[in-house]
Amino acid sequence: MNAGKTLPPAYLFMALAGMTFLHHFFPAMQLIPYPYNASGLVPLAAGVVLNLNADRLFRKHGTTVKPFEQSSALITSGAYRFSRNPMYLGMIMILVGVGVLMGSLSPFTLIPVFVIIMDKVFIASEERMLDRRFGDDWRNYRARVRRWI
Repeated sequence: MNAGKTLPPAYLFMALAGMTFLHHFFPAMQLIPYPYNASGLVPLAAGVVLNLNADRLFRKHGTTVKPFEQSSALITSGAYRFSRNPMYLGMIMILVGVGVLMGSLSPFTLIPVFVIIMDKVFIASEERMLDRRFGDDWRNYRARVRRWI
């Protein structure tokens, strides 16, 4: 399933828009009051940095970052030593950070939905492609590095 070739950042922006909508129109309860909600800047910034560093590794190795295109390199360095999906993890960190900044309960309801979509729409097919392309190298990497963290 390729969701019409919609790329993960589009899902991130849709989730952010949905979180904003829920926060403003259905805020539920305020979980994190001001000024403690500013702590959301930490996971937000960490998620952005994680994404930029992971993207840099793709460019350094000359392979595609697009989920529907065949990879030319199996990246196992940098953040990929700890997570097979640091870009998706970074996006989740961005969503968590924004949720904390908003402070209300309702925006957090979209984060599990985002995780499930990334897992089912992108990660599953990416991992099948990596298995076909890199065989034992992929399987060895998969055995020693967790999917998320």
